[in-house]
This record gives sequence, structure tokens and C-alpha cells, in this order.
Amino acid sequence: MKNRAFLPERRFMEAALALAEEAFAAGEVPVGAVVVKDGEIVGRGRNRREEEQSVLGHAELEAMTAAAKALGTWRLDGCALYVTLEPCPMCAGAAVNAHVERIVYGAEDEVMGACGTAVSVIDLPRAFKPQLYRGLLAEECAALLRRFFQEKRT
Repeated sequence: MKNRAFLPERRFMEAALALAEEAFAAGEVPVGAVVVKDGEIVGRGRNRREEEQSVLGHAELEAMTAAAKALGTWRLDGCALYVTLEPCPMCAGAAVNAHVERIVYGAEDEVMGACGTAVSVIDLPRAFKPQLYRGLLAEECAALLRRFFQEKRT
């Protein structure tokens, strides 16, 4: 679903892609995320599962946690989450619970994507429903992931 009143901005997905590149360089699955409020990035994150040996080391959780600290509230009303890969059930659930207004993602995740590809956490009955924007810089996001997994296999 797309809301014509909101046009996702490439520069925010480009910032998320830069964080995904950092994750790649650190040996992490290259996913990056930023949280935006009023046209400004208020939270940044990248995958750190291997570095921190943490099941919670997802880019989206890191970005939302940083945004919550910066804004002084766990409720991310009026915020947009830009992420290079469709959020998994845990991250989509966190975005719903934090009342993130919009989720903008690049590449679809056919295995764990929880914004409509594999499942749809954002459509739970009676839960907060963020707006969804799919496919911003999808090819660039998917290419980085393909490159990472090709290098892992060789």
C-alpha cells in the first residue's frame, strides 16, 4: 500500500545502504536502517548479530532504540523506518509496537519478510497499522545481499 501524501526519500534509503555496507565490511549480513522524523535521521542501525552474539542484533532494532533515546520516548509516532531488507517478524512487531508511522524497505525477504512477503505482522487485527512502502532502491539493496552471500559461499 502506498500513501500518495508521503513520498519516500532516496537519501534516507541511501543512508541505510551505507550502514548495510558497514555491516558487510564487519562480516554481518548487510542490512542497514534509519529512523526519520520531520525530515531528519534520529536513529541509525546495522546488523550486529555476530559482533555482539545477540539474537536482537538487527539493524531495525538498533535504529529504533537509538531513535527512542534521541526522542526521549519509546513511542515513535510520526517516524518512518527505512530499512534495506523487509523486516522479519521480530522487527516488524517492534515497529508496530513502537507505533512507527511508516515502514519503507528495499529488498523483499521471501523467507522471513513480515510486511507481506512471507507473513504480514503489520496487518494483525486491532494492532497499530503502519503505512508500507516497498521496493525503494530494491535492486541496490538486493545486489548487496547477493554479493555478501556469494562471497560467503566461496
